[in-house]
Amino acid sequence: MEIRYHSTRSEGETMTASQAILKGLADDGGLFVPTAIPEFDFDLSKLPEMSYQETAYEVMKLFLSDFTEDELKHCINSAYDKKFDTDVIAPLVEKDGANYLELFHGKTIAFKDMALSILPYLMTTSAKKNGVKNEIVILTATSGDTGKAALAGFADVEGTSIIVFYPKDGVSPIQKQQMVTEPGKNTFVVGINGNFDDAQTGVKNIFADKELAKEMDAKGYQFSSANSINIGRLVPQIVYYVYAYGQLMKQGKIKAGDEINVVVPTGNFGNILASYYAKNMGLPIRKLVCASNENKVLYDFFDNGTYDRKREFILTSSPSMDILISSNLERLIYRITGDDTAKTKEFMENLANKGEYTITEEMRAKLTDFAGGFATEEQTAEEIAKVYNDTGYVLDPHTAVASYVRRSVLGDGEIPAVVASTASPYKFTRSVMLAIDKDKYDSMEDFALVDELLELSGVKIPYAVESIRTAPVLHKTICEKDEMTDVVKKRLGF
Repeated sequence: MEIRYHSTRSEGETMTASQAILKGLADDGGLFVPTAIPEFDFDLSKLPEMSYQETAYEVMKLFLSDFTEDELKHCINSAYDKKFDTDVIAPLVEKDGANYLELFHGKTIAFKDMALSILPYLMTTSAKKNGVKNEIVILTATSGDTGKAALAGFADVEGTSIIVFYPKDGVSPIQKQQMVTEPGKNTFVVGINGNFDDAQTGVKNIFADKELAKEMDAKGYQFSSANSINIGRLVPQIVYYVYAYGQLMKQGKIKAGDEINVVVPTGNFGNILASYYAKNMGLPIRKLVCASNENKVLYDFFDNGTYDRKREFILTSSPSMDILISSNLERLIYRITGDDTAKTKEFMENLANKGEYTITEEMRAKLTDFAGGFATEEQTAEEIAKVYNDTGYVLDPHTAVASYVRRSVLGDGEIPAVVASTASPYKFTRSVMLAIDKDKYDSMEDFALVDELLELSGVKIPYAVESIRTAPVLHKTICEKDEMTDVVKKRLGF
């Protein structure tokens, strides 16, 4: 079955997966969605014996139907290799009644590695398939993790360059150091005076600039995206939920066909959308629990049906979730309108122009698979301390939000809950250590806290952190949010 892609906002011409991956964002500003969500064509009972790479192939071949078997397996095997510090790629660890799906064993110790390790291979394969001669300029906004994972994935990849915008004061010290020390010759990192939503809006505006696109083409460039708006980011994320199901079977906690719950710390909505797609493919998920921090725009949406970004933007200890415009929610809105592109466009225009939209009761009735919960900063810190004191296991703040929400929304029910553990605690050492013992660690500098976390957890310091202790800062550009286009032009020599 061939799966093709079109925009969430128009019924225009469809395109292949490789073409959608290359474009990143549709010309009308919409996101690419498959013409149908395919169903699994393999027996779930076989999952426990399948490696991560084998699982990835069985899932991704259904969405990327214009890739040959050799092309797709090359992308998968090139991505999920020794870049990860464990052969299983995504371990499932049971602690304190939860099954933590550790998605942080890649090169930059965050879950974004799970998709951004493969996206450069999907992108370069797509370029060859479609006869693209232009240099592909990856343009990305980050709330902390996507930026470094994309930089690491695309660094020195032939035929590509990458520009990353991040909120100058809105990421953790480790996240910032990871980005500004990136040595790849084709990489460029820019801090903006603004928040993540400003960065994301600026990037979308650059994608929508038709005149700039003409200038780019004339000079031998074309834009694409490494954000989760790119379907090439979303499809690989479906894999790890399917893999987790197989691991639960392998551990004897479920049998094929048994239901599970999934809890995901959520900002831009891509990670939990991937689990929603997995459910629609046939994975037996009962509840998709959307866990928010104090920027609880998604919690409120699931609670009352109104998406309202007109609120204070709060900087928290879980910065990758400090988002008020959750771009990937558009793909869910499209689904619950009954695949109505005109309605979806209307909702997105209301969000852009009025700052909010309210879905219909009929649409709300299609959201019963979802549940929402949120954790305050105090509750997040208490969860880190509780899990550590009870088990010796250390959570990062994003995972702690999800862990708290699992307990508050699901309790200790009989259905196993998979909690997406999205970052290594080493990426947020200050927040983690202060949660465990504020009096002891408050006066220490960040890399001293890294050493303390090693003593406390017994988990080896990741190379991603060790390597940046003394690395020189290579990227020092700062701009205003309305200067982003000019910065891009200057970087490309316009």
